[in-house]
Amino acid sequence: MNLLLNPKQYRDRNYPDERSKEIMLKTIEWFENKGLAAQKEAYHNREFCNDFKEFVTKEGFFETLFLPKGYGSDPNQYYSTYRLYEFSEICGFYGSGYWYTFHVSHLGLIPVLLGDNEEAKHRAARILKENPLCAFGLSEQEHGADIYSTETMLYPQGDGTYVARGRKYYIGNGNVANIISVFGKFADTGEYVFFLVDSQHPRFECVKNIIDFNQQFVAEFILHDYPITEADILSRGQKAWDDMLNTINICKFNIGSGSTGVATHAFYEALNHAYHRIIYGKRVTDFPHIRRLFMDSWLRLIAMKLFGLRATDYMRMANENDKRYLLYNPLMKMKVSTEAERTIEQLFDIIAAKGFEKDTYFEQAAVEIKGYPKLEGTRHVNMALVAKLIPSYMFMPQPFEEFGRITDNRNDDFLFRQGPTRGYAKTRFHDYNIAYNSVSHLPNVKIFMEQIEAFKEYLMVSGQDLAKQMEDFDYLLGVGELFTLIPYGQLIIESAKIEGVKDEVMNQLFDLFIRDFSAYAVNLYGKYQNTDAQLEKIMKMIKRPVPNREEFEKVLQEEVYSLVDVYRQNP
Repeated sequence: MNLLLNPKQYRDRNYPDERSKEIMLKTIEWFENKGLAAQKEAYHNREFCNDFKEFVTKEGFFETLFLPKGYGSDPNQYYSTYRLYEFSEICGFYGSGYWYTFHVSHLGLIPVLLGDNEEAKHRAARILKENPLCAFGLSEQEHGADIYSTETMLYPQGDGTYVARGRKYYIGNGNVANIISVFGKFADTGEYVFFLVDSQHPRFECVKNIIDFNQQFVAEFILHDYPITEADILSRGQKAWDDMLNTINICKFNIGSGSTGVATHAFYEALNHAYHRIIYGKRVTDFPHIRRLFMDSWLRLIAMKLFGLRATDYMRMANENDKRYLLYNPLMKMKVSTEAERTIEQLFDIIAAKGFEKDTYFEQAAVEIKGYPKLEGTRHVNMALVAKLIPSYMFMPQPFEEFGRITDNRNDDFLFRQGPTRGYAKTRFHDYNIAYNSVSHLPNVKIFMEQIEAFKEYLMVSGQDLAKQMEDFDYLLGVGELFTLIPYGQLIIESAKIEGVKDEVMNQLFDLFIRDFSAYAVNLYGKYQNTDAQLEKIMKMIKRPVPNREEFEKVLQEEVYSLVDVYRQNP
């Protein structure tokens, strides 16, 4: 079993059409033909990836990937989170500069597609053919995540037109995008608005690239009485506000898949290096601490991939009566990306100084991976969202129809009609015990279930006081880290059944999760806000996995070390 992306042994993900597979294969071919040396030269020279822009423009990939049914030139067009997942992972696998241009283009186009302006949607589809790089003009330097305080304004001119004035900050692709969705307010009413601008317009000033550590162009720009007509206005009022939040809901999913790609490439490079390096007469991969580090990093990668695939299914299944994706999506952004960062830190402990060498992929991965958890809402913001769902997830299960892996050519319609963002805490979930009971014969799953029960007891003794305690973000993070492992494990179990993952792999995976859960419990135990009743329940969460050296050795040799030399990027 190798669930991990391997461009040299591309696994057909059962796409229903040849175009989807063609996109993945041609993208892999383009990167491999470019080669690692040229890629690293561009990275060190901080070159904006114009060659990638030219490639995706020629091939029309973003048109196929981004546009829902009814737009674009392909009669078989459909919007699929499933194929976006893999394209995002491939881009991340080769470099965050490429992934970022893809990601912010996705962000920039979605407000157009969510909006009320039908002509703007077709206009954007036409522009994509000439320049597929888009931008999302949301944040401002003075306000950061405080979108309520945005100062960019549309000033009415008395003839039905407007001029836009304002400054936006931290805007990826702001140097080249012809489609920039800008969030602001009407100056006369204070009503929210989304409108379109073009970076090449004479009233648009690209001030500078505000970063200087890789290939990305993250712009500061100013609108100097930029002329706006009704044809440029995408949405107004509450609809504009909802479209802003729903755009982030849709696109932050890319962060998990992109970071999975980064960590996977780093894993292959670290494994190849360690296996072929002899120290004190032994292979580095034979040292006991290295064996544990490789096992844990591989298990984290497998968990990230399994969760991502299953979360994709929930994104595609979403409808008015099934909004479970509202939990799994922030986990994809927050949990998966932090697990990727943690994985690379473990791999760095293995390869040590090698990880600083400028000719390796690892050198850039170690830097770039730190950015993923900080995008589209910090860990704190996403954990605050997740924490609102603890009561409904843990205590109010509802029946839902079961479904498997969704790889067909359905259009993910509901993502474009999510509607108002209120009522988040009322989201309902199916019983997580269904998944856990299906593998409760595994010793470490059984212990993990005991930890879940102890967490549930902690919630019960906490009562209404917990909401007050979690107003302190430090305490909220402590509780949230424990909670997120439960739905994370649930979706991994569901996905593992679909992918045919072996029991011994799952048992070793939950060995890791028990240790993680225990560490999070120790962290929560140290918080001053805890009552004596809470401390008693937290202590019950601290457990030891059931050790199985024979199983550990089997998985290490047959699954982890079997990946030695299966992938090296073309030089």
